[in-house]
Amino acid sequence: MPETENKTVNRFSILNSIDVGDHIEKKNNLSYLSWAWAWQELKKVYPDSFYTIYENPEGWLYFTDGRTCWVKTGVTLVDGDYRLEHIEHLPVMDFKNQSISKEKITSMDVNKAIQRSLTKAAARHGIGLYIYAGEDLPEETEEAKAARKAAEVELKQLLEAVDVEVKRITANFDGVKKVQFANQKIVPVIGQANYKTCSDSTKLAALLKSLKAA
Repeated sequence: MPETENKTVNRFSILNSIDVGDHIEKKNNLSYLSWAWAWQELKKVYPDSFYTIYENPEGWLYFTDGRTCWVKTGVTLVDGDYRLEHIEHLPVMDFKNQSISKEKITSMDVNKAIQRSLTKAAARHGIGLYIYAGEDLPEETEEAKAARKAAEVELKQLLEAVDVEVKRITANFDGVKKVQFANQKIVPVIGQANYKTCSDSTKLAALLKSLKAA
């Protein structure tokens, strides 16, 4: 069972205050939010959060009533000892947003439904929810503003510290050795060679620890 909401931290307000305006996609006069971007933003604030794609008893990634199908996904927000899962059920639909009959469903249709379902599950935690409510841009609360600024400061400090360590270690490396160093020491930790574009504070902190120990 999820814990009772900590009244001193309104996690929903923090996520709901994020401006998603530049990442909205339009299709058939409906608005959608990029799943990858929504997940990235949620992980920036709550890096231990995770998602679940539920399977039916046969191990399929969709459920069916014999006529049409739907997917079931969940996004669990984790903040220390606090965790809360929101689950979303979404029909497998065609480009007209009409349910596809069971006989005509493809793996691509299911994959698209899963991504849209995960986006809506994340929205239940606050991020981009106002898209579905037909509202305008959200109002950023003082608490959310402070949390966002603190996260930005932390990210900047980590990037600067990592940069110092990388320059210290590679000061006498030529181009080839720098590439080898990035592939061997940076990529395994943060998933990319260019640490300067990494926005995951948790990964950067792990990289910094690893570099200091080198």
